Amino acid sequence: MPATPRKLTGLFYDQGKLVRSDQRLPQEMRPVEIVPNYISSAEGSALIRLGETQVICTASIEDTVPQFVKGSGAGWITSEYAMIPRATATRTPREVTRGRQGGRTMEIQRLIGRSLRAVTDMAVLGERTVWIDCDVVRADGGTRTASITGSLVALGLAFQNLLESKTLKRMPLKDYVAAISAGVVGTEKLLDLDYGEDSNAEVDMNVVMTGTGDLVEIQATAEGTAFSLKTMNELVEIARGGIQKLLDIQRNILNLGAQHRGTN
Repeated sequence: MPATPRKLTGLFYDQGKLVRSDQRLPQEMRPVEIVPNYISSAEGSALIRLGETQVICTASIEDTVPQFVKGSGAGWITSEYAMIPRATATRTPREVTRGRQGGRTMEIQRLIGRSLRAVTDMAVLGERTVWIDCDVVRADGGTRTASITGSLVALGLAFQNLLESKTLKRMPLKDYVAAISAGVVGTEKLLDLDYGEDSNAEVDMNVVMTGTGDLVEIQATAEGTAFSLKTMNELVEIARGGIQKLLDIQRNILNLGAQHRGTN
């Protein structure tokens, strides 16, 4: 039996074609800006704006590691993620007042940590822990992907500070990593979904990719009906185009290639 068609809300169509709320083309990203060193008290920090979505990312370094890493000579990167109460259209109580984190928060924290560890040489970092804190001040879709992209910049800046102070001999970052969403809304395959589009998506995908084009993670879910492998591959390619633009912004800020050449 075919799936019951879903009722799409808050979307606009012109002659049967989806019109995005900000008039973007299907494979066009929202305006992106990454402001480095946004929090002067942190070893590394960045504010990332992705359309209306805004996330402050900070990197803090401690000269200790979790018990399961002790004695290995390697470091660790972990993450905390939170939304301020009025990041959304209605107030969301802080999770600390509820006494526990939600499943979504824990999932996102683990994703951010995995993404950054994938491009970091933990042996070069040594027995240190990097705490990545991502605080969403405005949420309009794509907060987890923006957190990953902004956190890479915060992490790179923190490492640069350790290099300048001679605490590290080499740059631990091996590559860049960025993330973006893609999905199917109605019959359209879209890049960088805002909240309204994400809420109506038949397929919602988050793609995490390194600067060399390798995949760290693909999160893809269907709502109402399954999707084909062909659709998944098409969405990954759409996401790849957006990620390349994010990587270019990261490269302009960090210039890891020059730092690696300088340490040879």
